[in-house]
Amino acid sequence: MTTAAQPQTKKARTSYRALPDFFFADARPSPAKAPQWIAYNHVLAAELQLPTVLAASSNVPTPTAEALEVFSGNAVPEWSQPFSQAYAGHQFGHFNPQLGDGRAIMLCEVLNQAGELQDVQLKGAGRTTFSRSGDGRSPIGPVLREYLVSETMHQLGVPTTRALAAVATGNWVYREKAEPGAILTRVASSHIRVGTFQFAAVHGGTERVKQLADYVIQRHYPELAAAENPYLELIATVLQRQANLVAHWMSLGFIHGVMNTDNTSVYGETIDYGPCAFMDHYAAAQVYSFIDKRGRYSYVNQPIIAQWNVTRFAESLAELIRLPTEADEALLARLSVVLDSFQPTYQQLWLTKFAQKIGIHAPLASDRLLIEDLLELFETHSIDFTLGFRLLAHELSPNEHTQTTTNLFSQPELFSAWKSRWLKRVDHRSKALIERVNPAIIPRNHFIAKAINEASSSGNLAMFQALLTQLQTPFDSVHLTTELAQPPAAAEQIANTFCGT
Repeated sequence: MTTAAQPQTKKARTSYRALPDFFFADARPSPAKAPQWIAYNHVLAAELQLPTVLAASSNVPTPTAEALEVFSGNAVPEWSQPFSQAYAGHQFGHFNPQLGDGRAIMLCEVLNQAGELQDVQLKGAGRTTFSRSGDGRSPIGPVLREYLVSETMHQLGVPTTRALAAVATGNWVYREKAEPGAILTRVASSHIRVGTFQFAAVHGGTERVKQLADYVIQRHYPELAAAENPYLELIATVLQRQANLVAHWMSLGFIHGVMNTDNTSVYGETIDYGPCAFMDHYAAAQVYSFIDKRGRYSYVNQPIIAQWNVTRFAESLAELIRLPTEADEALLARLSVVLDSFQPTYQQLWLTKFAQKIGIHAPLASDRLLIEDLLELFETHSIDFTLGFRLLAHELSPNEHTQTTTNLFSQPELFSAWKSRWLKRVDHRSKALIERVNPAIIPRNHFIAKAINEASSSGNLAMFQALLTQLQTPFDSVHLTTELAQPPAAAEQIANTFCGT
């Protein structure tokens, strides 16, 4: 695809297609019966410098009819060479050597305003080579969930894929029941996963792994090309990004739900929002995925799984790192030096982020106990994770008109001892820091469910649109007085979410 300054007739960038077709298969979207707009992210469209025929702007936010045709899969422009990617993956710990994009089709790559290459992908646009017995379609529910959550994550500062468009197809999708179909247009720095490397290693050997690794270094980490061992440095870099990503998730109470290796981006972005959710009341062992019966991907396990996934990545690259005549034991020892750095790296990132959540700019090692004691109080007394942290700001400037963290406790005296310790660690800058890093609102699971139910049952998108508007400014204090800031009542709590495949 072209930038705004280039002729709109040029073909889209297809850098991934420079790799052998071992890594992908041609694909073509299936027609949508009666496409209609659900949402279009005109701000993101402008950042991506889309061709004029697809563009919208803040001044003219309504996208073109041609854009509806493209993002519904009904038209494939001459500048697009659509394909689906091949990958493997460990799913809940079990290796599947042949997965791939079963319902995702890459339209093109674009250069955004910052000069960064971005993938533009249709999700839910029909069958591909990798669909197996699936229909390649998506019900409207997962599309609305991913749109809301991914765009909120962006506003929260979390590395993430983005939602460019959502289109109702007019087709029915059959799961446990017939549901309205929809397509999400997803944007990512790339869709290359740990599972992509696993696919290369299992089916193509060292040559294919090298081709993919060289491409990833060229596209994402060109500074590594000059390193003494760029492939070992690639592992270290992916490790750092995954540690940072998961620390950010944890600081927001976010649970991904399916941290399979095929859902782990080598660029360190949150990808594949399936049975994901933000916690309401704090519970370390919280699980939201209906199929995660043993809690593998629970909140507390996320940093452990992230290290496990990076280890699988290292295994795929091992032969590229091996020195001439190097024995397995020596190779393993060198890899272990990098992989064993994950937990210290993560723990420092965790401490920094959680210290900021309670208003501490420069944390000490002793602050870990202060934070852990607060989390224990939250868990014991079922305190809302988001409000519990955000309302600490009001503890520093209390008045009769504002709610405080103390108010969340049925027995406030149980919180007062911790508060006394905490007040000795904060200063005049702490209130602003607390409000800067702790959102006032999150995409609450029960509100998402209501929006999905309205859209599925009657086509009413009013609640979805209202949520989307509010979630553009999640840190704004004005939201604290709204319904969205409040945790669900007991009858509204949702224990499970679903991926929609």
